[in-house]
Amino acid sequence: MNKALAGVKILDLTQFEAGTSCTEILAWLGADVIKLESPGGGDQGRWMATEKPGLDSYYFILLNANKRSITLNLKDERGQAMFLELVNKVDVLAENFSPGTLESFGLGYEVLRAANPRLIYLTIKGFGTYGPYSEYKSFDMIAQATGGAMSITGFPGSPPLKPGPTIGDTGTGIHAALGVLAAYIQRGATGKGQKVEVAMQDAVVNYVRVPMMGSYVTQKPVRRMGNKLGPGISDIYKCAPGGDDDYVFMLTTNEEMWRSLCGAMGRPELAADPRFANPKARAKNNEELAALLDEWTAQHTKHEVMQILGKAGVPCGAVLNTIELLENPHLRQRRMIVDIEHPARGKISIPGCPVQLEDSPVEVKSAPLLGQHNAEVYGQMLGLSPQQLEDLKVQGVI
Repeated sequence: MNKALAGVKILDLTQFEAGTSCTEILAWLGADVIKLESPGGGDQGRWMATEKPGLDSYYFILLNANKRSITLNLKDERGQAMFLELVNKVDVLAENFSPGTLESFGLGYEVLRAANPRLIYLTIKGFGTYGPYSEYKSFDMIAQATGGAMSITGFPGSPPLKPGPTIGDTGTGIHAALGVLAAYIQRGATGKGQKVEVAMQDAVVNYVRVPMMGSYVTQKPVRRMGNKLGPGISDIYKCAPGGDDDYVFMLTTNEEMWRSLCGAMGRPELAADPRFANPKARAKNNEELAALLDEWTAQHTKHEVMQILGKAGVPCGAVLNTIELLENPHLRQRRMIVDIEHPARGKISIPGCPVQLEDSPVEVKSAPLLGQHNAEVYGQMLGLSPQQLEDLKVQGVI
């Protein structure tokens, strides 16, 4: 069965996370993603985050599934010539280098567009290619700080906190994948490629658009509220047996949910109690209500609470830690957690593709070893023989 993006060729120069998460999801959906890396070390993520020298890091493995890897020295004139040949044969080129890197090799966008007018050129930068911040480097936490996420994360009176999920990196990658697909569709109508640009700061600002609405009302910065969404029931509650992650988050947004919660707790009388009979009363007596909820949740595990309230129609989620995610039966049934066989590390459980297409099911494959597909790709795309490839390897070109 053809995959949704079968036939789409992507030359992937990305490293670390913001770019690699973009090309990974495109690879999951069927694009042929050819990861181009420097000979010797490759993507810095392979070795900077590994706990065992000589083995690719889990960080790299998690972000480069379903890709092919080739090596090429872009500082070498022969390498640059081979690179331009490859550019002429692909649909998309993706890069997230520091500003000016490709230009320093004489391989900027204008040169690549001349080589392939149909090329879709994706560039991911911390702050984009123009604007007062455009020369500044960025990582996930920089984007989260400058995009507003840190300012709204934490408890009242506490310093700003970096949210745990890497929305500055992977969040940017998802936005970038959307841009690539939009440009690919437009190319089908116009026949012309174009530059797609995504700034990490911009992506985080997009995630902050809903919390930002408070500023329109008050004309002041939105303040940190911890785990609460506002007055009333929207918080975490401790569960048995009382470990670090034994919590649930529950939320009621209307009176029907409040009554259902009271019934599920075996306390239907609380729904009519004057202290809690309406949202204003519950907000006024919030601490007393929280104590009652904590008393009930403490008698059950987080999974029991989630099941009881879920079946009662009350939004509730157990706080699952990372090990629980990897072992979660629901995620495994949905193939959001899958097992792969890595050529060096063996069997690994990793998150799969969060996008499901009925006619294009995703088969998650292991991230490639460095240069694993040199012979395959250079033979297919540039017609190079094994002897030519060996010579280029000896000469440090690949």
